[in-house]
Amino acid sequence: MKYSFIFKHPEYPKAKWATQMNVSRSGYYHWKRTWAQREKRECEYAERVRRVFMAGEWTYGASRICGRLRTEGFSCSFYKVRDSMDMQGLRSIHRKKRRRSLTDSRKARGDGYANLTRNLRIDAPFQVLSSDISYIRTDEGFDYLCQIKDVKSGIVLAESMSERMKAELVVKTIRKALRRWDIPKGCIFHSDRGSQYTSESVMKLLAKEGFRQSFSRVGMPGDNSWSESFFANLKKETVHWTHFRTRDEARQKIFAYIEGFYNTRRVQKRLGYLSPMQWLMCWNQGLQESVA
Repeated sequence: MKYSFIFKHPEYPKAKWATQMNVSRSGYYHWKRTWAQREKRECEYAERVRRVFMAGEWTYGASRICGRLRTEGFSCSFYKVRDSMDMQGLRSIHRKKRRRSLTDSRKARGDGYANLTRNLRIDAPFQVLSSDISYIRTDEGFDYLCQIKDVKSGIVLAESMSERMKAELVVKTIRKALRRWDIPKGCIFHSDRGSQYTSESVMKLLAKEGFRQSFSRVGMPGDNSWSESFFANLKKETVHWTHFRTRDEARQKIFAYIEGFYNTRRVQKRLGYLSPMQWLMCWNQGLQESVA
């Protein structure tokens, strides 16, 4: 900025600088009188940006910080937030990482594995659940994480980990979700066509509990983008930056991320910059008010 340059270079008279840089002297002196106030506002702005960034545990970029500040009643712009982050050296830990597929669908390429979510308008919690399995690398070997996520609210309803990627891992996770949540009959349970999800034990349990089972099409991982995006965020925000010596260490870290951050504090743009639990509470409150 020209005024700032003039202020930092007192070796020449202000009038000479003003003429040389084509600015008015009165404008410069007005800028100088209000400099302290502007500096205070900029410091306060930077502190708000840093507060939201730290609350997001180094996972928020400028867009999400900007949205969160707006929900708190502050006026801000994406570019100003981005510049403030750059000046403070704040960098999101997100980075791209290739995901290795764990799906074995060789036994599920025939008919009878319909995708019930195609062209479906999902407008309520517990209308569609999404599940998938991914791996976590440790010094003791791979550990496998199965999660079940409510599509509308984004809440991870249950998660389980095991050193074996068997159908029992999915069964355990389903039963955990049923214990923790009042899931209505007729809810769609969507997954890929992996052998775990097409196993007799999983299909019988889902049918017994009144779920309608749905499957991604062969070679179409985007059909289950809800779980794909969750695992992508999990890997970027906690797994890729951590060296797990034991499976138990990995399980504690994953549990803390899901239950202590992702569900309760990690804001999402599509939820109006609320966390999944905050959004669900607002949804339930809205239903109560509409009935009253």
